[in-house]
Amino acid sequence: MEKDNPDFTISGLGDCSIPSPVTDVPFIGDDEHVLYQSDLKKIRDFLDAGKEPPRMELAGPRAKIFFEPSELRCGIVTCGGICPGINDVIRSVVLCLRYHYGVERVFGFRFGFEGLVPRYGHEPLALTPDSVKGIHQIGGSILASSRGSQDVGEMVDTLDRMKIGILITIGGDGTLRGACAIADEVKRRGLRIAVIGIPKTIDNDISYVYETFGFETAVTETRTSLYSAHVEATGARNGVGLVKLMGRHSGFIAAYATLANSEVNFCLIPEVPFTLAGFLEVLEERISRKGHALVVVAEGAGQELMEETHARDASGNVRLGDVGIFLRDRIREHFRERGTEMNLKYIDPSYTIRSMPASARDSAFCLLLGQYAVHAGMTGRTGMIVGVWRGEFIHLPILTAVSRRKQVRPGGWLWAAVLSSTGQPAKM
Repeated sequence: MEKDNPDFTISGLGDCSIPSPVTDVPFIGDDEHVLYQSDLKKIRDFLDAGKEPPRMELAGPRAKIFFEPSELRCGIVTCGGICPGINDVIRSVVLCLRYHYGVERVFGFRFGFEGLVPRYGHEPLALTPDSVKGIHQIGGSILASSRGSQDVGEMVDTLDRMKIGILITIGGDGTLRGACAIADEVKRRGLRIAVIGIPKTIDNDISYVYETFGFETAVTETRTSLYSAHVEATGARNGVGLVKLMGRHSGFIAAYATLANSEVNFCLIPEVPFTLAGFLEVLEERISRKGHALVVVAEGAGQELMEETHARDASGNVRLGDVGIFLRDRIREHFRERGTEMNLKYIDPSYTIRSMPASARDSAFCLLLGQYAVHAGMTGRTGMIVGVWRGEFIHLPILTAVSRRKQVRPGGWLWAAVLSSTGQPAKM
């Protein structure tokens, strides 16, 4: 039972005693929660053991807040790789702070956590409703971004010197760990600074949240590449379309793109190992039977088939081998050795996809995430992220969110649907 009982306790800076200026909205009580489990049997197991089922705190505006809005200064920072929707979140935070709470001093720290370290020389940007007008219509981040950790003490010094009361961090696993370190240092110094994370990972690999922003847009944007690859494959003798999509450790984009584009014949993801010989054998059989094939591969798939690089990027992530190029060359070599004509077209749309503006649904999602992050910060909650679970917006401790990586379950419904859609063997 313990593994099914994560810690969902949210930390705070102190009691909330200031009446909220937010009007015409239903306030959320601190006793309102969302059940973590949906399985009735598992819930009964907790109740039969005399324990309360694990639950997540419901997000939303509270009747009493911690910070005095007229005295508050807030900061926003975006870190890691870009993805659709970052500007939507920035705009939402700024507008919510100004129009819902009357907070007028909001600063954007440029180039990720570097913006919190004076020696880099990145002057903070004053963010106003006018300065964020229309930014939701463009991709990327108006604050720019960077990778890599910075000295926590220096970052907290900057927040303290600028009298920042709420810091909103927008980023993935590494950013959230950095935010957690900042929150810990703030607590050690006894400062009144709330640190709120909004998870940004196009791979959708943050645990205990249903979906992260940018993911839906990414899946939608795969359609052009997959359509093109399919047309190329069917337009040549023994044609193969090979498309590499994002997904370092989690194959959600590849899996959902496959379901959204039913012409895909093979989907390769990091969670399901395959052998080169096994894949080439079933690919050859498909070509001989149908005369064409469309293959989707997530960037983290098949890493065990290539020589390990041992190199790391600025965020400390292992630099992956390029599985797209690897498969492209191995497929061509395989058919050449057999004396069989084969026409392969390889497409890698990764940077094209991640630089797009958010889709309509994602844009609405980003707006809500920004608002719920502000509501949480105004109550002095800290060391947490906002996300969605069971269709509700919730608060989640950063440490719990980064405690493990969310991945496609090989025995779950999503992968079963992929196998059904492609017709590929369960094992290759």
